[in-house]
Amino acid sequence: MATSNNSNSSNTTANSDLDSQVNVEDLPITFKVKYIGSEASRGLWGIKYTRRPVDIMVGVAKNLPANKVLPNCDLKVSTSGVQLEIISPKASINNWSYPIDTISYGVQDLVYTRVFAMIVVKDESSPHPFEVHAFVCDSRAMARKLTFALSAAFQDYSRVVKEASGEDQVDVNGATPNDIITPTRQKFAIDLRTPEEIQAGELEQETEA
Repeated sequence: MATSNNSNSSNTTANSDLDSQVNVEDLPITFKVKYIGSEASRGLWGIKYTRRPVDIMVGVAKNLPANKVLPNCDLKVSTSGVQLEIISPKASINNWSYPIDTISYGVQDLVYTRVFAMIVVKDESSPHPFEVHAFVCDSRAMARKLTFALSAAFQDYSRVVKEASGEDQVDVNGATPNDIITPTRQKFAIDLRTPEEIQAGELEQETEA
């Protein structure tokens, strides 16, 4: 019976991933999300640098006064990056964007599985150049699809950089164009593991562009 249950669980995950798959041709895609906020991160990529900031932001969100709510937003993922537009409540600044070359990491949170988090790289001269932005989706499946959508955008950006630089070009330190995409960071990654796979500490499956 146990073997059958494990097989069914694996099939369910596989089917869910098929539903979540996003290709570059599918972009742009707009998701209805709530913006939780942003928090400083200590690193460029990896769930170890998003977990604590997400905990902090979710803790603050859970303790919002009764007259305050998280803003409802349209989050659009395209090959140029992520664009956010606040739908309600009204705000003085109701839209902004994160260019694809400033996003270093994206992941579906392993504790709050409806939360999607990404690390954005700000000005290197800033005392805290890395910032985690978090969004809560209507469902776990939507958070997963959002992760796949950003992965597709990363793949397209990687292709553009390769075409511009030449795939076989290598610098004196042995870094390929993939490793020198922007001055502010050396690589970007999207974590396509399920929250359970991350928590179980299975083999690293991050897709690096």
